[in-house]
Amino acid sequence: MPKANVNNITIEYETIGDPISKPLLLIAGLGSQLLAWSDEICENLAENGFFVIRFDNRDIGLSTKFEDAGIPDMMEISAAYTRGEKPKLPYTLEDMTDDAIGVLDALNIEKAHICGASMGGMIAQIIAYRHPSRVLSLAVIMSTTGNPELPPSKPEILMQFFAPVPSERKAYIDEMVKRDSLINGAFPYDENQSRDYRSNEYDRSYYPNGIARQLAAMAIPGNIKPYITSIAIPTIVIHGSEDPFNLIEAGKDIATSIPGAELLILDGMGHSLPREVLPRIINALVRNSKKSN
Repeated sequence: MPKANVNNITIEYETIGDPISKPLLLIAGLGSQLLAWSDEICENLAENGFFVIRFDNRDIGLSTKFEDAGIPDMMEISAAYTRGEKPKLPYTLEDMTDDAIGVLDALNIEKAHICGASMGGMIAQIIAYRHPSRVLSLAVIMSTTGNPELPPSKPEILMQFFAPVPSERKAYIDEMVKRDSLINGAFPYDENQSRDYRSNEYDRSYYPNGIARQLAAMAIPGNIKPYITSIAIPTIVIHGSEDPFNLIEAGKDIATSIPGAELLILDGMGHSLPREVLPRIINALVRNSKKSN
């Protein structure tokens, strides 16, 4: 796969589809490699007229790792905020935003449709208000503004999903398959699909340390709700009714903050992309992209 030299690091990316089609940049969530955007999703989007670009965020997959930065002290980060200080971090979501723009630069793409899921949805929103001239349309899936007034994630899910994970291959895959079932929502859980995904992820690049630094990066810029009110491009917000991480109120918060945004609530969807909802998500992206100039 090609690499983009961005911000003094390298970002691994892949393209699917015809380069003369309309470019669509897909941004993955916390700790997720580009594999989170499955071949099935990417090929379907390409068949619907997109030139699809997926990439590994920094500190995950085959992009540059920040091993020398160590593991962030989340308690100290929280304490810094309490003192009214800006915490010191290896990098921020804004740095990750600039990485995404750098991938477009490497491909000589002036403007693209932008779609992000979960943390990737936060990055997508930041792109839209920091780099508005680069965005044709915006799709935000199962994400949040970081608004502290939103209801918190379900604590029992957080405790199980962010507990230590075994490093041995089989034990890791078994544990992650179990955890994936917790956020699947109301649709039948496809354990085989999850096992294939987690196996491929582990074999491609097992690197848990990057997740902690990405999580810390979400501390800055913090609540982006005040900023997204300036977004003036076609926007669709897609959210599952059963999302235990970013509850449905988070999707509504985004949609009511961005002028003219459309909200699509998918009944039964959790914090995942089961096959049952893919046609509706792809149709929504196609429909929203047609609103751009």
